[in-house]
Amino acid sequence: MEKACIDINELVNVFSNTHGSIYQSDKLNCFYVDFGGKFARFNCLSLQKLKKVVEEIDIEALLLNTHKADFELVTFNGCEHIYLLSALEIIALKDLLQGTFTMFKLNHLISDCLYRLVY
Repeated sequence: MEKACIDINELVNVFSNTHGSIYQSDKLNCFYVDFGGKFARFNCLSLQKLKKVVEEIDIEALLLNTHKADFELVTFNGCEHIYLLSALEIIALKDLLQGTFTMFKLNHLISDCLYRLVY
């Protein structure tokens, strides 16, 4: 999906690091992952699946295996997006996804505290 097709003013930056960003679209009820030169759209469940797949990659085994390159194909069943990532890119994507889900939890905690103060 091209960035030109999306009104960037309607997207909320959930989390960013030096390698990418994840945006939320309340209007379209989805998330956009801007990483590795790709701007991909995910629904909530797909973003959770992506996080699970990336977290299951064993970076140490990938780096220590001398019989294959230190690249990993990242995708999951039902996903139309494929990432071919080096070990360093996998670490950066893990950081991006962990930061994003931390922001989701933080937002939930703040909302819960504010709700308790009001009622």
